Amino acid sequence: MFIFDAHLDLSMNAMEWNRDLRLPVEQLNAREKGLTDKPDRAKATVSLPELRKGNIGIVVATQIGRYVAPDNHLPGWHSPQQAWAQTQGQVSWYKAMEDEGEMTQITDWAGLEKHLALWNDGTPNDQKPVGYILSLEGADSIVTIDHVERAYNYGLRAIGPAHYGPGRYAQGTDATGFMGKAGQDLLKEMERLNIILDATHLCDDSFWEAMDHFNGPVWASHNLCRTLVNHNRQFSDDQIRELISRGAVIGGALDAWMMVPNWVRGVSTPEGMNCNLDVLIDHLDHICQIAGNADHIGIGTDLDGAFGREQCPYDLETIADLQNIPGLLAKRGYSEEDIKKVMHGNFLRFLKNAWK
Repeated sequence: MFIFDAHLDLSMNAMEWNRDLRLPVEQLNAREKGLTDKPDRAKATVSLPELRKGNIGIVVATQIGRYVAPDNHLPGWHSPQQAWAQTQGQVSWYKAMEDEGEMTQITDWAGLEKHLALWNDGTPNDQKPVGYILSLEGADSIVTIDHVERAYNYGLRAIGPAHYGPGRYAQGTDATGFMGKAGQDLLKEMERLNIILDATHLCDDSFWEAMDHFNGPVWASHNLCRTLVNHNRQFSDDQIRELISRGAVIGGALDAWMMVPNWVRGVSTPEGMNCNLDVLIDHLDHICQIAGNADHIGIGTDLDGAFGREQCPYDLETIADLQNIPGLLAKRGYSEEDIKKVMHGNFLRFLKNAWK
């Protein structure tokens, strides 16, 4: 089945993890054997060949560059200008992949329809570029509001104003506080340009402020449920209801600490915590029970988002194993129509509504 993945940090993996994503995953991991600079070395699950193998023809692909103030101990850049430069290097990587015929950028509905036709023409997937919609995870690198239009002009179509910690435009995971004027100005410019608001990572205060000030399209690219795993990174049921009322689609993430309660980083294992793909269905089904339908869930894996097989479902070797999700949904009683919605249909419908 065709799959739309709403969140992959491809350029981060290429530029900061130094992975040549044109290669098979096994080659990436073989080259990293023995490296210890990052906990997920030799445990990658994502590459362009694996996307094609898994019939994952469209992804929302990110830029990311965090600014950190002197009292912020998270990793990041010491000025917004440095963070902007980091994201521009990431854009250059995507453009290089386009030049190689490995990827193709999708910026409007006509381009999306053309890409879907290509992926449904019966030719082998290994002869097709992976389509990507460009998203910015955390808006710290937007030096001034004028930079939003500059980014739109090179293809940026979604922005998540916050990531982890305090941000320049919003407060993110493990932080508290409101967006303020800078964040509201960002939302106003996003609305003018019809840039999608990604509600993922917004702390509760900033989430509700964003809902009050933004009237454009809203989705949540990679999120799960606070009722099942009690952490501020997750959405409360009230937040899920708000997103549903806005016509949002929530992409289910595959980061184990978000999937199962009481995960201890560096200690817990997927097998030990019984974290498998079926746990993802628990979270997706919880959203469906709130919505009363399957119209607001999708896939937003975040695979290789600074973690690898040590912190994802134990029954997933590579991203191509997303093809096992339809069978798991069927076992829960989901119809073929609803399964197609989850795997691609809901996000495609969302984009049609946002872009036409």
